[in-house]
Amino acid sequence: MIDWLIEFVATHGALAIAALMALESIFPPIPSEMIMPLAGYNAAKGDLSLAAVLLAGTFGSVAGALPWYYAGKQFGHARLKKFASAHGRWFTLSGDELDHAVEKFNEHGRKAVLFGRMVPAIRTFISIPAGLVEMRLLPFLALSTIGSFAWNCLLTAAGYLLEDKYAQVGHYMDPIAKSVLLIIVATYLYRVVTFRPQP
Repeated sequence: MIDWLIEFVATHGALAIAALMALESIFPPIPSEMIMPLAGYNAAKGDLSLAAVLLAGTFGSVAGALPWYYAGKQFGHARLKKFASAHGRWFTLSGDELDHAVEKFNEHGRKAVLFGRMVPAIRTFISIPAGLVEMRLLPFLALSTIGSFAWNCLLTAAGYLLEDKYAQVGHYMDPIAKSVLLIIVATYLYRVVTFRPQP
């Protein structure tokens, strides 16, 4: 896959970076930890400008976040609460607990979106709760852009500095992404097992 990725970016440049980062934000077949360091390496070689790499990567990231945002908004809080009331164990939240979770997200959601865009595994799906609570589009876009830009800067800088050793970034970041995913799955399973319906 890495050979295909190298050829795709070499052939299509910034457009390829934007497209790959959009796909990564929807469903990550290729993680950003591989895409942006490669883009940084291309910038170090002079094949692409740093500005083009960062703009393309950030544009793609934000564009890819929108489908999940609108999916959450379309599904809606009311429908989700009805689902939680009917299938509380598998959702791991009752309807009342969901209301409380929504209140907390309304209180801290801006920070969640901003920093969530910088966390492997979380960054793909943080748009869903933002849509569910109907966070206004402009703040969502602004926060997603800032968070994505910061994340892309970090990965691009690593690739730029490491040059032909850029793939090491993915090797170091992969265990972090897997650990985050493992924590999410373990927490979910624990909540399923310990869930007690409200009387």
